[in-house]
Amino acid sequence: MFGNYLIGLREGLEASLVVCILVAYLVKTGNQRRLPPVWAGVGIAVALSLGFGALLQFGSSTLTFQAKEALGGGLSILSVALVTWMVFWMRRTARHLRSELQGKLDAALAVGTGALVVTSFFAVGREGLETSLFIWTAVQATGDGVRPLVGALLGLATSVLLGWLFYRGALRINLAKFFRWTGAMLVVVAAGVLAYGIHDLQEADLLPGLHRLAFDISSTIPPDSWYGTLLKGVFNFQPDPTVLQLIVWAVYVLPVMFFFLAPERSASAPTSRQVPAGQPAAE
Repeated sequence: MFGNYLIGLREGLEASLVVCILVAYLVKTGNQRRLPPVWAGVGIAVALSLGFGALLQFGSSTLTFQAKEALGGGLSILSVALVTWMVFWMRRTARHLRSELQGKLDAALAVGTGALVVTSFFAVGREGLETSLFIWTAVQATGDGVRPLVGALLGLATSVLLGWLFYRGALRINLAKFFRWTGAMLVVVAAGVLAYGIHDLQEADLLPGLHRLAFDISSTIPPDSWYGTLLKGVFNFQPDPTVLQLIVWAVYVLPVMFFFLAPERSASAPTSRQVPAGQPAAE
């Protein structure tokens, strides 16, 4: 539940911040009458995300066990790739998100109403589709359709509230640090989803080693115990992973976490040395 709450919170907060920036900029520049196209684009993006989630859920219910495991494993890997790209992208652009969006909005205002709809749609739709995909894969991994969904909805509701508080000026936090540390937690959650995706592909007979376990501590941490359920819900922990699952988990989480938490390098252009008048510059 916590992992899906974190997904809903982070993705929802990105979308909420985008909407707040777009709305605030239109109001500030005296373009309040152009707000309906922005809300139309947001509404279309939300509807598309819900439809995508429903398609995944109901479309997969008619598949055979092997096909469903193959689909779940493939989409788990895709969702991990998208989330990994998202956390690195947000780490890089969090400080410049406002100016980037305002530049796109200026261009859309110059084109017309349709461009405003498209701008707001793409700004929100990406987060919505990523959220739907990641939540669906988390539901398949945990085998529980209720708690992951409740966690995601609570996260989205929190993000909407935070977005409104940002817009009203009642809340100020360091967004760069916020996205940095929530991104680090998401890397761990994504690693668990990736491991479950590998297990799905093994059950679909697309990868070997299904019965070759790295360890089995089910007697120490029973999956149906409260702490086993907690570890599974937060980190997608599995007490009896296969060797391949453990290798893939480590190969993903160690380098990704290292590069994500590494200090950002400032790209400073080299400055040319001042040369007094009348003296030739050094070759």
